[in-house]
Amino acid sequence: MKIFQLGERSFSFLDPYIISEIGVNHEGSIDRAKRMIQSAAEAGAHAVKFQTYKADLLATRESSPSYWDRQQEPATSQHALFKRWDSFGEEEYRELAAYCNECGVDFMSTPFDMDAVELVAALAPAIKVASADVTNVPLLRRIGASGLPVVMSTGGSRFDEAAVAIHELRESGALSVSLLHCVLNYPTPPENAELAQIVEIQRLFGDDCAVGYSDHVQPDRDGSMPALEIAALLGATVIEKHFTDDKSAPGNDHYHAMDADNLGAFTAKLAAMRRLYGSPTRNLSKEASAIKNARRRVVANVNLIEGQVIRKDDLIALRADHGIEIAHWDRVVGQTAARTVAGGKPLGWADLK
Repeated sequence: MKIFQLGERSFSFLDPYIISEIGVNHEGSIDRAKRMIQSAAEAGAHAVKFQTYKADLLATRESSPSYWDRQQEPATSQHALFKRWDSFGEEEYRELAAYCNECGVDFMSTPFDMDAVELVAALAPAIKVASADVTNVPLLRRIGASGLPVVMSTGGSRFDEAAVAIHELRESGALSVSLLHCVLNYPTPPENAELAQIVEIQRLFGDDCAVGYSDHVQPDRDGSMPALEIAALLGATVIEKHFTDDKSAPGNDHYHAMDADNLGAFTAKLAAMRRLYGSPTRNLSKEASAIKNARRRVVANVNLIEGQVIRKDDLIALRADHGIEIAHWDRVVGQTAARTVAGGKPLGWADLK
């Protein structure tokens, strides 16, 4: 898998760049947003991400129907929902970016209009492209012109559309482009997660793009997030998921989000996976005791008399902590005993002429 590079930092297999997407779950409260930044940072996130938009520049008032679960979010209009939480402006985002720096996490945001691109580019180390804007050529060109790394979700888009978007971003000046598998179901039922697409995106784009996953599957009741675990095992080097401080809160992005407990458990699981995965470099020093004591040696099966030609029936392979290793069996058979060796004793090279 191609590593995800951000400045001097690199993220690779089982060590992904984790983006906690607060989005608009702060619901217009700067203090709540800060509390969420702090809790995400303490739980192990590398970045917290917001959504920078104005409803009037994002969706029409009369013809932008919802595409989410209305039992969880009753708004029937995208414009109405977006208008509810679009109060943050430049001052708030600069304050949040400064607070992210204090907490030791990256500030990120998804810009949804041209002015938002300029603001986010001034504050963030990378820019996120939402799935719904994979085909938004003017916005992609403005984002690419920032010269920053770009992370792009691919929900609802064909691979040829993703390829065009990559071309537009790079031709416009994007430093790099990373692709995230994503499914635009809110929430995504497990049977719709299609995590195998991570492998397919890697096959198609992995030579040039880091590959990751943006998740909308609800955490399990026990707090685990198997979709994220599988994504990491498939090689996702960027993982993004909505983040909340209250999964019971009403609204589109609370009920399928992770909270600090979910995230903390996931980062701990990743650390355990890394310990288990280890290194591809063979290192037998950790097994030295087992090699010495558990490997079989060439042992006299009967009493060997000095001057006797040793036959294979005179020998037996038994575990011992000294003697000739069994790998040299063929070198021992046919040799002459240099001294008498009692049955049951391991042979050494000095026992042979």
